[in-house]
Amino acid sequence: MALTELESARVRRTVGAFVEGRRPPQHLRQQVDLAYRVSGQSVEIFEVRRPCGGAPGERIELPVAKATYVRTPDVATLEEFVALVREDRNSCFFG
Repeated sequence: MALTELESARVRRTVGAFVEGRRPPQHLRQQVDLAYRVSGQSVEIFEVRRPCGGAPGERIELPVAKATYVRTPDVATLEEFVALVREDRNSCFFG
């Protein structure tokens, strides 16, 4: 089941602001960038970069983090997900 319009707007606001704050400076974004997508009930954050030795304009995506929203009372909030990725306590998202 896909997210509702309200949930999608919340994702764009919360995750979009987080990703925008982590993106590299404009002059580096042709080499490496950070993005996100919503697919069904999942939110994926990923790095976009030129592959080593790749053709001009070729891009690869490297996963950073993924969360899947489940409508139950025990599920953590979207803000808690972003806070966990931001903290990156064990360097498992951004190395």
